[in-house]
Amino acid sequence: MIRFVYLFIFLGLIACAQKSVQKTESYAGLGKDSVSAETLKKFAPPALPEAMLTKIKKSLDVLSPGLGMMHPNHKQLFFTWKVSGQTHVWRLDAPNTFPVQLTGGKDATMLTDITPDGKWLVLSRDEDGQENPGIFLQSPEGGDLIKVFLKTKVRASASFVTDDSEWLYFSANDIKPDANAIYRYNLKSQKIETVFDQPGLWYVVDHRKNGDLLLAKQTGSRSSEYFEFTPASKSLKPIVGQNEKEEYTVAYSKHPGEFIILTPKFEEFSRLYKFKNGKFDPITPTIKHEIESFNMDHDKTKIVYQINDGGYTKIKGLEADRFTDLQFPEFKGAEHIFSGSFSQDGKDLMLGISYAQAPRSNFSYNFTSGKLTSWVKASVPEVDVKKFVRSELEYYSSRDGVQIPMFVRRPAQCVNKSCPVVVHFHGGPEGQSIPGFSPYLQLFVDAGFVFVEPNVRGSAGYGKTWIDSDNKEKRLNVITDIEDAARFIKSKWAYGGVVPKVGVMGGSYGGYSTLMAMTKFAGAYDAGVAIVGMSNLYTFLQNTAPYRRILRTSEYGDPETQKDILLKLSPITYLDQVKSPLMIIQGANDPRVPVGEAIQIQEALQKKNIPSQLIIFPDEGHGSQKKENQALERGHTLQFLINHLMGSL
Repeated sequence: MIRFVYLFIFLGLIACAQKSVQKTESYAGLGKDSVSAETLKKFAPPALPEAMLTKIKKSLDVLSPGLGMMHPNHKQLFFTWKVSGQTHVWRLDAPNTFPVQLTGGKDATMLTDITPDGKWLVLSRDEDGQENPGIFLQSPEGGDLIKVFLKTKVRASASFVTDDSEWLYFSANDIKPDANAIYRYNLKSQKIETVFDQPGLWYVVDHRKNGDLLLAKQTGSRSSEYFEFTPASKSLKPIVGQNEKEEYTVAYSKHPGEFIILTPKFEEFSRLYKFKNGKFDPITPTIKHEIESFNMDHDKTKIVYQINDGGYTKIKGLEADRFTDLQFPEFKGAEHIFSGSFSQDGKDLMLGISYAQAPRSNFSYNFTSGKLTSWVKASVPEVDVKKFVRSELEYYSSRDGVQIPMFVRRPAQCVNKSCPVVVHFHGGPEGQSIPGFSPYLQLFVDAGFVFVEPNVRGSAGYGKTWIDSDNKEKRLNVITDIEDAARFIKSKWAYGGVVPKVGVMGGSYGGYSTLMAMTKFAGAYDAGVAIVGMSNLYTFLQNTAPYRRILRTSEYGDPETQKDILLKLSPITYLDQVKSPLMIIQGANDPRVPVGEAIQIQEALQKKNIPSQLIIFPDEGHGSQKKENQALERGHTLQFLINHLMGSL
């Protein structure tokens, strides 16, 4: 009898969820075209108080350069920087000289490659955050951009330039929005040829000098199948991952028929292997930390890999023939050492080094001399970085007894004292909050907040059991990690009988987590700011970009067969429970989380007279990129949480 009662209750919950969704399944599509001009005007970002805006803009002036790419002549460095208010490409003619800005305008421009002969920069430029970038060429001296490929609502991604600097290979989803074709562009004739156009999300991940291509076909958010394609014969040879749904990162080794593979297939944490004739031979030791990524020089003589040690980043390397260790300098006190690109001859490697109280700067490391050369120092105008608070690793207990790691920034005045708390959930969901220098998070500390960044189950960096613990229906078992963070803080961080107020915020999946915190777990948090978050997983999967739907279905569930689970995991299902004020921020051009996700939950909240505010940036996508918009987004987030957690300052 009890079973029938539970079944009745469960079916009732699903019916209520479906009824709620039916009322809100009114939007279709994504991007600016899916929303009216009147709606954009209605939810346009309001002005901020001048004092707040000035404070935010000053923090945005603290900027790190990109790691950069070295010119084949070893005399110049090309890198991205945002000091002009948008991400653009710059050139240095010697270390620590005055940089020359090469690109400009309102749209983010990225450096993706330099041709081996050094005559061209390969650039990627996106428009208003749509994530449909085109590919361009520019002389290292600057000047006009030459269009290689640009089509409306098409994503293009540069792959590599051949050794003779004759062909630029790239992928684009212009034939079908949920598939990538492989093309090549002749730098002399400026003609484009189709190389490979089978259905699927294909990418070129490596190439041989004989013309063979190593292709990856993405099958899920963290799974791919790898093939070797020979253009001359059009033959496609399976290498690894076929029908496995396993995580692999693959590159050619120096030897024919041999590959270097990073995978967690055989152990809890990812490990590097030599792969030949179907056999995996480990080339790195078993460690209880993730090897996040690896890269190799052009001639396949060196392997450099990044280790995620509980959120801190380290690098190690191997000689690619004997797999003996490469030597690196000791970076005392550094919280993160990031590896970048090799020089064309493999003699130098670009590095990014970051400290708790200093932003990341870029360096080149020469393997022959062992010399570390500083190229660009970060910009820190009118800011005393020594006052920045360090992140400390702490833990909170989930209701089922699991210890959840969290990085905590605690103002000096909040030690052994009850202070308001902001809990920030990262995006992904396969992301990870990491410690380190952050002018943005320091703003919350300066305002008097304790700032907390949990890595709930499903986060990267803690092994495959942890990251897979929230896949599809399993998310129902661990979503309570969101509520348990607030429960722990209010219970353990209360002093003198004063229970701290706790706010919640996050972007992308962190925005979704925020919406769940404010709906399903209403009452746990006292205010929330959700940025580009999904309000309804079912409508999200129906309307997100087709290529994203393929990748996200493996993480959240199939809308065709698991609609009930998607609805149970949707914030909009629990609107009747909302108790606390909520702000929603969204970019109209977002190709990942459609703007309709924000509008539908805001309209539902308004109908229920629940205090809420929606801000839509008409010229942004999945998060703000333009400096003026970033200032408004960050300023409104901070001001909203100040007003509702501590009263205006």
